[in-house]
Amino acid sequence: MATQNSAPDDVSAPKSAPVGEHAGSDMDSTTAANPAGTLGFQKLSFFAGLLTLFIVGWGGLVRASFSGAGCGDHWPFCNGTFKPDLSNTATLIEFLHRATSGMVLLLIAYVAVRAFQVYGKGSPVRRYALFSLFFMLVEAGVGAGIVLLKLVAHEESVRRTISTCIHIGTTFALLAALTATYLASKGFERPRWSSQGAVGWALVGGIFGALVVSITGACSALGHMLKPTDNVIGAALQQGSHYLYKLQLSHPFVACTVGLYMLFLVGFIGHFRPSDEVKRAGRAVIILFVSQIGLGLLNIQLKAPIWIQVLHLVLADGLWVAIAAMTYFALAPRATHVEKFQWSGAEAEPRATGKALLKQYIALTKPRVISLLLFTTMVTMFIPAKGWPGLGLFTWVFIGGYLMAGAANAINMVIDRDIDGTMKRTSKRPTVTQSIPSEHALAFGLGTAALSFGILWAGANLLTALMALAGYVFYIVIYTLLLKRRTWQNIVIGGAAGAFPPLVGWAAVANELPVFAWVLFGVIFLWTPVHFWALALLIKDDYQAAGVPMLPVVRGDRYTVQQIIFYMVLTVMATLAPFVMKDVGWIALSGAIVLNAILGLFCFQLWKQIDRPRASRLFHYSMLYLALWFAFIALDRVLLS
Repeated sequence: MATQNSAPDDVSAPKSAPVGEHAGSDMDSTTAANPAGTLGFQKLSFFAGLLTLFIVGWGGLVRASFSGAGCGDHWPFCNGTFKPDLSNTATLIEFLHRATSGMVLLLIAYVAVRAFQVYGKGSPVRRYALFSLFFMLVEAGVGAGIVLLKLVAHEESVRRTISTCIHIGTTFALLAALTATYLASKGFERPRWSSQGAVGWALVGGIFGALVVSITGACSALGHMLKPTDNVIGAALQQGSHYLYKLQLSHPFVACTVGLYMLFLVGFIGHFRPSDEVKRAGRAVIILFVSQIGLGLLNIQLKAPIWIQVLHLVLADGLWVAIAAMTYFALAPRATHVEKFQWSGAEAEPRATGKALLKQYIALTKPRVISLLLFTTMVTMFIPAKGWPGLGLFTWVFIGGYLMAGAANAINMVIDRDIDGTMKRTSKRPTVTQSIPSEHALAFGLGTAALSFGILWAGANLLTALMALAGYVFYIVIYTLLLKRRTWQNIVIGGAAGAFPPLVGWAAVANELPVFAWVLFGVIFLWTPVHFWALALLIKDDYQAAGVPMLPVVRGDRYTVQQIIFYMVLTVMATLAPFVMKDVGWIALSGAIVLNAILGLFCFQLWKQIDRPRASRLFHYSMLYLALWFAFIALDRVLLS
């Protein structure tokens, strides 16, 4: 057993150390001065949070029903009187919102008072309760400003949109403070942002993403309310169109982007901060986000009825609470417990500097693995363009594509550094030898992915960036975290990550993804088992030593070859689909026939006799096969279109 480094590897937590109630070094600061009152306070703070969600939902009803001017431009009184005429529906809705908001303000003030009565000096419960009261007062002030400035009902100014954004921000701050108050009262350790490294930055990204998607959602709802249209895309893209049309279109794209990131974040945080509380909160985040997507689609389909708008808003706040809870648990001291990793067969190396360090960071990206993925991306660009796509676009997609794939590989190396240390071919990776500390590799993987997303969005379009991000998330979460160590189907399902490059290339040129683009995706998806299982036959002993359930390890060589032939047949059928669909001509067909004949021959030879030379031949040819097939498709479109 070889210890990697004298410095601890602080990016992972042992699963034997969950965050629990009244656990850790914060005992003195969280202990109640009045232990008998703690249970009552917990119930009180929980109830305050529920009522806050209720008034948020009621506020959504006020907006959606155009009742914001129900009390005129008077505040805090309604229409200038304490007892308004409630026969008008708009007045009744707005008055009830103000009344319930006032009650919640008093309740949160009482929570703050009780926090000082029940908990001792230095307790974080006191601090969070005061934050809750502060943000509730700010929230009330924002609401008052919206009324007094008449930014309600049918008002369409930019000022109203800005006020909506501010309102969302203050609501989220209030809910986060209430969540922290409740969790601290339960005895959970106080979170700390210092020395969190890439984990902290990843959580910041999640918080920012949740805020952005909620703000765009509120602005989109405002746009649908004030500028309803059956053709959002057409209205938004029309020259000189009202800004509210553009806001309606922005939300779905932002929601897709943030949704992909949330899937990554939950998997990422669940791996590096593996407490039970983090995992439960992460599951809640995923469930609520998926529910929000479904509700959003239903909202569009049913033309945004008020009840769906209100439910959509409440679930958005529930999602924010889940994210806040996950963040709280992930940053708790016990969750960030430091552990040294030891792997047999791995030798520690000194930290690299200068050119050697640059080489190590390049090695993190796995350039040899990326080369084929990048080739399929770039060649695909010629297909919708039917020629040269342009130097600028080509260059930006090349850079962005490399960075996104390299970022995924870097994080994969950090996650798999334990099993990489047991395999001969991976035992010298920078994350195994710690020539690049794991926390640095994580930061590199996160930062590079963010840079790539920005490059692809600015240099091509948002759809291109989304497809690249989808491949990144799929590779890290679905393949590396969920499937690789659990099932031999890992490469069948997880291999879809490598099928995203042609979607990236196509979207960059056309800003759409027709059926033909998805056929290219399908070819790589079906080709991947043929390619990877041929490699797995060659390095079966490595996988067996590492305990990774690759197909040759769990089912044997003969069954693996049977599966290779099965997927080879599916691959051949998929490569002929473009000709059947009349998307390509004789050049693509001729190339596919020749390439498939050779592929079938190598598979048949491996079937007759399973040995290393035949497996190696199939593995190396499979890479040439895919590259040439894409080249034939592109050549056909350029010459025959």
